[in-house]
This record gives sequence, structure tokens and C-alpha cells, in this order.
Amino acid sequence: MVAWQKKDLLGLENLTAEEIELILSTAESFKEVTTREIKKVPALRGKTVVNLFYEPSTRTRVSFEVAAKRLSADVINIATETSSVKKGETLIDTGKNIQALKADILVVRHSASGACVTLARHLGISVINAGDGWHEHPTQALLDIFTLKEKLGKIKGLKVSIVGDIAHSRVARSNIWGLSKLGAQVTVCAPKMLIPPGIEKMGAGVTCNIDQALKDADAVNVLRMQFERDEGEAFPNQLEYFKQFGITTERLKSLKKNIVVMHPGPLNRGIEISSEVADGANSVILEQVTNGIAVRMAVLYLVSGATTK
Repeated sequence: MVAWQKKDLLGLENLTAEEIELILSTAESFKEVTTREIKKVPALRGKTVVNLFYEPSTRTRVSFEVAAKRLSADVINIATETSSVKKGETLIDTGKNIQALKADILVVRHSASGACVTLARHLGISVINAGDGWHEHPTQALLDIFTLKEKLGKIKGLKVSIVGDIAHSRVARSNIWGLSKLGAQVTVCAPKMLIPPGIEKMGAGVTCNIDQALKDADAVNVLRMQFERDEGEAFPNQLEYFKQFGITTERLKSLKKNIVVMHPGPLNRGIEISSEVADGANSVILEQVTNGIAVRMAVLYLVSGATTK
């Protein structure tokens, strides 16, 4: 197994298959910790993790906080609405000040694609990308892949369809990079206006036909329709979208019996997925949330080790 040598986790595009496998195997070890009566190990005792979120988040921010605390790290959460960002402080200056306060790991969510890459170049401490613009969301993809592997026993050879707002989805991009590198066959499906140009170059098949996308699929990852990004009312209306692309029990009837249904959250019930499917036997949505803790524990642990060498 390859040794982890990177200071940061900025995306899956620049990771090798071996590095992704290392994160997954490390997460598997940490998942056992979550089954104990005392869900804590001293791996990051004495380290300080700062969560710096410029965008709203529930699952990701809380998951990183829980993960860091289970590793015995000290955790600080910064809400940018009440920070010096509101006074005009730049991202890089904020990062440098957090570094000067002797933090060890900075977890960042930002609305600008590439923000975390830029920040990492200016800091000596570790930077973890918790979602940047439409670029990547590496830990979400890692927990998706971890959940798939746990459920189906492998990634290589699986057929995975990603359905929804591909154009605005950092989750889709990270999943395509990660799944493809591990040998899965990825297909993206959305209305034509939500298929970004050039996505085929990332290694994904493309279709606007939901039935074609789901045929023979081992798993479907359902993405939230980001209607707040609709400029010029180009998106289909919500009712029409659900009719044409929504994942329903009726659609599942003609698919593989054990098809895995995933969603990164937050759910829009009745828009991209029905409640019956979201809460049904094929759904692993809450398992994804649980596995996110183990995956983020693994990432925090690995980048911390790289900075102490």
C-alpha cells in the first residue's frame, strides 16, 4: 500500500487510485471506532482543527467536527457571517491568521472554484477541501465510494449512474474522478442544459434518457436540483423534472433488484427523489452520513501525518 505524503486534500482529480484506496482502508479501520462504547482515539490529541465555512452546511461541517473530536483534536468552528470576512478580510489573510494562531488543519468550504487550491499554496498547514464552487467535494465522493464498496463489495466493474444537476455539482465531478480511477463505469444523466460541455473527457458516459442511464446500473447517485442557480428560467419546472428524471418506486421496478440508491443531501423530496425511495430498502442515504465520519477521520489523520514528517 502506498504511503500518504500529501499535506492537503484538495480533490480527487490529482489522487492516484492507490491513494484513494489508502483513504478507504484507513476509513474502514476508523469505522470500527464508531461501534465502541467510547468512540474516541488519541490519534490527533494536541492538534487543532479549524472549520472555516463560507457557505451553509449541515452534514459536512458537523461530520468534520465529530470526526476531529473522535480523533481527540481540539475543534474551532468559524462562521464567516460573524468573522472579519464581513470587514473585508481576504481568504488568504484569514488563512494566514488562523495559521498564526497555531492551528494544524484548516477545513474550508467556499463558493469559488479553486479557492482551497489557492489557499493551500499560501499556507504551511494542511488544507482540506470541504467543497469549492462547482469544482470538487472530495470527502463527499470518498464517503459515497466507501458506502458503495461496503454495500456491493467492490468498485471495479460497477456501473454507477449520477442523475441530476450535473452542471453545478462538485459532488458529480469528484465522484467521476474517484469512481473512474477505481475501475467503475460512470454515466451522467440530466436535462441537456444541465450537462456541462466536455464532461466526457473526465471519463463519464452521457445521456439525457433516464431509462437508458438506469438500465443495468448497480447504483444511482441522485443529485439535488439547484434551482437557486437557475438563470433566465432555463431549468425545467419542478413537477416536469420529477416526472422525467425523478427516482420513484415505479422506476425501480424495472431495474436491478439490489440497485443502491444514494443522495449527498440535502434531499428535495418529490423533486429528484420520492419519499418512498429515499426511505426504502434500496436507499443508503443515512449510511452515507454515518460513513462520512469514518472517511473524514481518515482524511484528517492522513494529512496530519504528512505535516509532521
